[in-house]
Amino acid sequence: MPGRPRGARDGRCDAGPVRWRTAAERALYGPDGFYLRPEGPAGHFRTSVHASPLFAAAVARLLALTAERLGTDEVALVDVGAGRGELLSGILAAVPDGLAVRPYAVERAPRPAGLDPRIEWCTEPPAGVSGLLFANEWLDNIPLDLAETGSDGVARYVLVRPDGSEEPGEPVEGPDAEWLARWWPPAGPGTRAEIGRPRDEAWAAAVATLERGLAVAVDYAHVRDARPPFGTLTGFRAGREVPPVPDGGCDLTAHVALDACALPGAELLAQREALHRLGVSGERPPLSLATTDPAAYVRALGAAGEAAELTARGGLGDFRWLVQPVGLPGQGAFPDQEAFPDQGAFPGQGAFPDQEAFPDQEAVPGQGAFPAQEAPGGFPADGARGRGA
Repeated sequence: MPGRPRGARDGRCDAGPVRWRTAAERALYGPDGFYLRPEGPAGHFRTSVHASPLFAAAVARLLALTAERLGTDEVALVDVGAGRGELLSGILAAVPDGLAVRPYAVERAPRPAGLDPRIEWCTEPPAGVSGLLFANEWLDNIPLDLAETGSDGVARYVLVRPDGSEEPGEPVEGPDAEWLARWWPPAGPGTRAEIGRPRDEAWAAAVATLERGLAVAVDYAHVRDARPPFGTLTGFRAGREVPPVPDGGCDLTAHVALDACALPGAELLAQREALHRLGVSGERPPLSLATTDPAAYVRALGAAGEAAELTARGGLGDFRWLVQPVGLPGQGAFPDQEAFPDQGAFPGQGAFPDQEAFPDQEAVPGQGAFPAQEAPGGFPADGARGRGA
């Protein structure tokens, strides 16, 4: 595995190599880290949250449905990796009358000015609440280690310097090796794997903070039978994909092995299917509406375009939703496709499986409320990559 200089911002390499998990933690969340910058994630990339208010409205419907299943009109809403509070603000604007919401933003960055005063800003999810915990593109920003298989067939940690140059480290052993064997077996010399164990632990710990309700993680993801042979680690800056250099100058992100994160009873489905079930459809309005109510037709046409982006194949629609019920009555983790019939829901057939169940998977043990690496200052910011700034 030769070194691969990628060009740090200052053009220097004045620090020794470390594992990628350590380097990314420092680059993203250390002093002057990428996610602590004033412009926030939205200054560099768009997520589903930024693409359309329809996304927040759909989550508001899911919140209302969760409250209904809990048999209450007062519910907690926990946004893990809240960015600058954009999703929470959108959900609160769309919550139906009569539903009292206690909103929590879980974020490392400081509270932004002008945020809705109802939102409690915190660095860890509140324990013992009942309601909806929603993590939109949080897990992909939890730093992890990379492993590369050498010509001798041994998987070794990849070490990296601040300029992005790499070299092989010690062999992968212990819990990391066990994780690779189960979830991302080496595929031959020169192939890479991203060791997702910290993400499994972070998700298990987040779910454990719910007393009752629904936990949802949304991210770009892959499953065991279709792992990318060379990994997915990349960088984003100012709306463009860039080499992953851990110098604090860009986002560092990697796809999530969501099937490894899944706890017993979870469902894994494509975003297009999840949003269809929640009433978001890219179906165009009838042309007759243009004659009877031109203004309504224009509004409906715009909404259909936004819905199409959120559910598009090869784009945001291919994201996956990991849906985990906690002490909820009834069957299934997620509403069926008839839950919001008046919103134009319809079943989607996509590149990803619609409802993968994980009834036999063992829970991943965590240390404390969250992994030690994430403890000092909270949690990564919300962010999806590759849709432009």
